[in-house]
Amino acid sequence: MKLAIRYAIFALIATAVNIAAQDMVIRSYIGTFNIVISLIVGTGVGLVVKYVLDKRYIFRFQVQSAMHDGKTFLLYTAMGLLTTLIFWGFELGFNYYFASTEMRYLGGVIGLVIGYFAKYSLDKRYVFRAKAA
Repeated sequence: MKLAIRYAIFALIATAVNIAAQDMVIRSYIGTFNIVISLIVGTGVGLVVKYVLDKRYIFRFQVQSAMHDGKTFLLYTAMGLLTTLIFWGFELGFNYYFASTEMRYLGGVIGLVIGYFAKYSLDKRYVFRAKAA
């Protein structure tokens, strides 16, 4: 149960960082593809934060070298591709349907929650399997 609570807290942190990064992009760049650019930046920042937290505190995974860490991060990123599509689908869908920034972010949060549930299983099975908690 402690692991589930810790994972949920870290998912909340990564979600907040993602949405904050998106908001910073939207506030600083008003131009073509601003929403797409904000999605990419937010996803990247959230991915790095979540990787560091998951690796250390959820899976207690010890990397053997910088090369091993890089390979692990690439695998972690690959497992996130499907979950990113879920997240982006909800956020862009809410943006299209409701045409409001607040609802777009709500869609993003819903998509991230669904994605993080799926991502835990993928990460445990394929990414951090050697030292999964």
